[in-house]
Amino acid sequence: MSRKFVIFLGVVILSVCLSSYIPIKKQAKDRVFTVVLDAGHGGKDPGKKTKHYNEKDIALNIVLKIGKELEKHDNIKVVYTRKTDVFVDLYERGRIANEANADLFVSVHCNAHNSQAYGAETWVLGLHANKQNFKVAKEENSVIFLEEDYEQKYDGFDPNDEESVISLLLMQEEYLDQSIQLAGIIQNGFTNKLKRRNRKVKQAGFIVLHQTFMPSVLIETGFITNKYEGAYLSSTKGQLEMAKSIATSVLNYRKVVSQNLSLDEVIEKEEPEMVTSDAEPVIVEGVTFKVQIAASSRLLETEPYNFNGLSTISRESFNDLYRYFYGNTSNYTEAERLQAEAREKGYPSAYLVAYKDGQRISVSEALRSVAN
Repeated sequence: MSRKFVIFLGVVILSVCLSSYIPIKKQAKDRVFTVVLDAGHGGKDPGKKTKHYNEKDIALNIVLKIGKELEKHDNIKVVYTRKTDVFVDLYERGRIANEANADLFVSVHCNAHNSQAYGAETWVLGLHANKQNFKVAKEENSVIFLEEDYEQKYDGFDPNDEESVISLLLMQEEYLDQSIQLAGIIQNGFTNKLKRRNRKVKQAGFIVLHQTFMPSVLIETGFITNKYEGAYLSSTKGQLEMAKSIATSVLNYRKVVSQNLSLDEVIEKEEPEMVTSDAEPVIVEGVTFKVQIAASSRLLETEPYNFNGLSTISRESFNDLYRYFYGNTSNYTEAERLQAEAREKGYPSAYLVAYKDGQRISVSEALRSVAN
């Protein structure tokens, strides 16, 4: 056998091996990630308004700029609920997101108050922490009275009735943990990069978030009733800065979920790349990997009939929620297989978590001992 033929054969074998040795993470990164951008209000619904500003106009300008930023990136698909000054009812906004099979729903709004209150806050769907949270949700939900046949569309939902709002929340709780994660990333960007006042992540019963079946947030970018913040949000500079911050947060969230990173690791880009394959398991001694599939205020039996047929379900308490996990293994390769299985079983936002000595750590931290 000639030396040239041996070299040629070696190159062919190496190419075949590399083609079957595709990192699971790269596959996740290459998947199209769909983001639905929702500019609050529009058309006959101006939203909050002052002598100089309309919420609907500022929200639309920011959303269009967010979309422009996201569309610069490969494998990001942007869907808009509106791109012009038109009225779109809340039911339709949710339908658009669900039909797009979106990974995220981001609704952009502006705040108002009879004082000089200021700052940015991000809301997720959840039980009202207090009467003020219910009041905020009530104001945003009242837009349904402008819609035709709203009683039929929302099955008797009454935004003025707190019990009516609370009864709608349970269906969307599967995505609550991911929504909180996204909201935290957005607030981190506003606070640390733009130096906006942090009014934190909050929960209330927004009907526009209830209509979507994916991680969803509603952003109050600031107060148009504040002399300085209103001017900032109406300016091209302010709108572009807010849009870039939100777009960056969406991209960071995508990395956190698809690559199983912490926010610090996404920002600092220090995580080790792990190359894995089915043929070569990656065992991390002393670490347990699980797949988080849901978070809910409901205490569920950890039986397959409650989790689309998945077995080996575990549960832990976290604040006022219960986290539910699929699987339990120190084999990282097996954990990624379980994550893929959970997504196929109807949990598209399932992501990996890691525990060491009973404490939750980032997956990247867990893998460093293997990478080094």
